[in-house]
Amino acid sequence: MYETHYGFTGLPFQLTPDARFFYGSGGHRRAIAHLTFGLAQGEGFIILTGEVGAGKSLLIERLMAQIDRGTYSVAHVNTTRVSGDDLFRLSLAGFGVNDAAAAKATLLLRFEEALHDHRVAGRRCLLIVDEAQNLSLAALEELRMLSNLVEGGQPSLQTILMGQPQFRRMLASSEMEQLRQRVLSSYHLGPLTRAETRAYIEHRLTTVGWHGDNPAWQDTAYTAVYDHTSGIPRRINRLCGRMLVYGVLEQQNTITGSMVGSAAKELEDDLGGGPVEQIREPRHDSSELLEGRSAEIAELRSRVDELERQMTRREKMFQRLIDMFGAGSSAGKP
Repeated sequence: MYETHYGFTGLPFQLTPDARFFYGSGGHRRAIAHLTFGLAQGEGFIILTGEVGAGKSLLIERLMAQIDRGTYSVAHVNTTRVSGDDLFRLSLAGFGVNDAAAAKATLLLRFEEALHDHRVAGRRCLLIVDEAQNLSLAALEELRMLSNLVEGGQPSLQTILMGQPQFRRMLASSEMEQLRQRVLSSYHLGPLTRAETRAYIEHRLTTVGWHGDNPAWQDTAYTAVYDHTSGIPRRINRLCGRMLVYGVLEQQNTITGSMVGSAAKELEDDLGGGPVEQIREPRHDSSELLEGRSAEIAELRSRVDELERQMTRREKMFQRLIDMFGAGSSAGKP
């Protein structure tokens, strides 16, 4: 809806990773350097960790866009709450070795043949495993065993493990000593700084044709976005996307700090099940009781006012959508 209103060529704050929107913060540039170094070694494991929404998937998309895909055969495993045997089969299936009825030994022989064929064709095999913090020790052991495959003194498979911060704690355990010895590069992707958050927002907007004035962003808006998101890119995208919708509904061409605060509060209430009522201790003194009642009434009025504002905005949103769909249907009629 809002991309048409602002004349954008696309959605600047979509949640789906898209390499077009890659923003090279200091942390992201260092992460790319670690990943590139690890790939150059051609063996073992590369570890990439970060908070939920820190941009790990987009970073991998960027990396894949930079490397010569003609020299790599890449398999990507996203489902990691599986047994060790299932992860083994999923990994092999990513390279075309897939037979549910085959025994494990048979699959392994076929996988070695597939790796050989890729090597003869001049391609290196790269396995990317996401959500690695959900892997069991047995599953990680399966990956370690696959890393042992060698042909002509050269490793046949390299693996990138992506996960949340707790995965680093898993790797630190004594059971992971053998896998740790095969880690060639490791990097933890942190949040954006306050300055990077502003640059990130402007970069994504500019990518879809924003020229700085429609909508305009006040300095307080950038600051508020950082304060409410802690510099986590996915949180920034979610909040800024909501802000642009508000801008359309309220016919505002300037995004302010107070608008960001209201949007953040609504998102929190929507996703958290609404505000939590505070349990108050009973009052026995009459003056304290009156004072408490007055404060409670004022608080209730404030909540009611805020709810009314939220409902008004949402009604405008729904009506705008109805009008847009209605206009589209009318245009399609003969």
